Amino acid sequence: MIFFRLNTFVLLLVLAGIMVGATLIGLAVGRRLGKRSTSLREPFGILQGALIGFMGLVLAFGLSLAVGRYESRRGDVVTEANAIGTTYLRAQTLAEPVRTESLALLRSYSDTSITLAKIVPGSAGYDRELATSSQYQNRLWALAGQALNDRPEANAPRLYVETLNEMFDAQSVRVHGATNRVPTAVLVLELAGAAVAVAALALHLGTFDRSLPTVLVVALLVTLLLGVTFDLDRPVRGLIRVPASALVDERVAMSTPPAASAPTR
Repeated sequence: MIFFRLNTFVLLLVLAGIMVGATLIGLAVGRRLGKRSTSLREPFGILQGALIGFMGLVLAFGLSLAVGRYESRRGDVVTEANAIGTTYLRAQTLAEPVRTESLALLRSYSDTSITLAKIVPGSAGYDRELATSSQYQNRLWALAGQALNDRPEANAPRLYVETLNEMFDAQSVRVHGATNRVPTAVLVLELAGAAVAVAALALHLGTFDRSLPTVLVVALLVTLLLGVTFDLDRPVRGLIRVPASALVDERVAMSTPPAASAPTR
């Protein structure tokens, strides 16, 4: 959707322009109709009350969807960080030379995961980092198979393979979650419904020849709510971003010397 390609400042200007434009149109029509007949005020009042109620429901629905996806993305980052940390700990129990190369690859893999958390999904840089991460996964999996072949009787390689698979799955969930946005139809309905409701409110007040600032306050508040809803669904582009602190903290912990030594037998 085009709104996801705009930066936050431009997006707010577009939303404000739509809301203010709807307000001015409604106010102008309301003043013209109010001069012709005062009997239209009551039906317009009923109409604007119904539309404002509808707008409130749609805005609340869209906001709840955006908040749910934002919280899910935050949880995915923590889950992947925990999976990387567990895999790194279990990699320390592997025999050499698989152990040293696996630990180095896991550190590089963590760096790639951090970068993925900060780049816009679908961009050229994002695709490059995703391809690099896939290469690390293939090499780590090959080393895990080598560890199993070298010591088929040991438990450490089996436990490591299990956790390695969970780590790959955790990144896949996070990557797909970054593009799991609120459906476009919901956002269009939310924007159109808000514009119509604000226009109806301005039309009703225009029949009483009320002042413009009264309606503009409502339009700007609706713009702010729409901006928050859209911003929550832009995890790395907007002002409200999904933090990668869990991955960063895990990478810092991996910079220290391994706690476990390589097995001697």
